[in-house]
Amino acid sequence: MLAGELYSPADAELSAARLRARQLCHRYNLLAPEELSKREATLRELLGSTGERFNIEPNFRCDYGSNIYLGEDFYANFDLIILDVCEVRIGHHCMCAPRVQILTATHPLDPTERNSGFEYGKPITIGNNVWLGAGAIINPGVTIGDNVVVGAGAVVTKDIAANQVVAGVPAKVISQLPN
Repeated sequence: MLAGELYSPADAELSAARLRARQLCHRYNLLAPEELSKREATLRELLGSTGERFNIEPNFRCDYGSNIYLGEDFYANFDLIILDVCEVRIGHHCMCAPRVQILTATHPLDPTERNSGFEYGKPITIGNNVWLGAGAIINPGVTIGDNVVVGAGAVVTKDIAANQVVAGVPAKVISQLPN
């Protein structure tokens, strides 16, 4: 799965790992806003790694959690979804507006192969100082460079070089930021 090869999501080990992630997400999403230490501890138990300072507002959903690696000073507003069948690596000082989706999971294009129940994923890498606008969708296999701003509602289907502002469906460069 992590290598991007076809795999069966019905595998017992993967099913157990997804159940664990759902249980931890459920616990996290039900914690009171003032229970900051419990919220942090639950996310540290769920995620592959985090920086010292990070915050994800509820509701948060993911497939496994253990394949998500957050840099320092990560912030996600409400309703973040990360499908992490492959690694998701997010750099330092990144922000996600409400309802961002980061999706490594994908399916075969051939209908016979797709109907077999097998699927695969492609890793996502997000650089430092990136801002993902409200409702942005990051598709499987995308790399986003440092200092990128992704506009609200954008669907990122291809790699984005550093110092770009992108928007639209599919996302296109609309301006260059200074280095």
